[in-house]
Amino acid sequence: MPPLLSPDEFERIVAEAVATLPERFSKLIDNVVISVQDEPGPTKRGWETLGEYHGVPLTERSRYAPLVPDEITIFRGPISRVARNREDAVRTVQDTVIHEFGHYFGLADDDMPH
Repeated sequence: MPPLLSPDEFERIVAEAVATLPERFSKLIDNVVISVQDEPGPTKRGWETLGEYHGVPLTERSRYAPLVPDEITIFRGPISRVARNREDAVRTVQDTVIHEFGHYFGLADDDMPH
């Protein structure tokens, strides 16, 4: 079965999801790289990993900003597999971007509805 979103379309939707974050949050985002990959590395969790956040959450930082950028990665393969259709894939991308930025802002998985 072909992917629900082409690689270019997937990247565009990720960029749109980042661009539509509310200003009260987006103005606090600094030194974060957003990347798209086809698949995550090996996982032991037993479910599809749709995205990952690597970095130091804002709530755990000292007054000095980290030199290395934080990174949010969104995975095209798992999102294509869990989505029922194209519309669901777009919504899943948007939800995953919001979820991973939640980690950037210091929220745990249990703190977020997505």
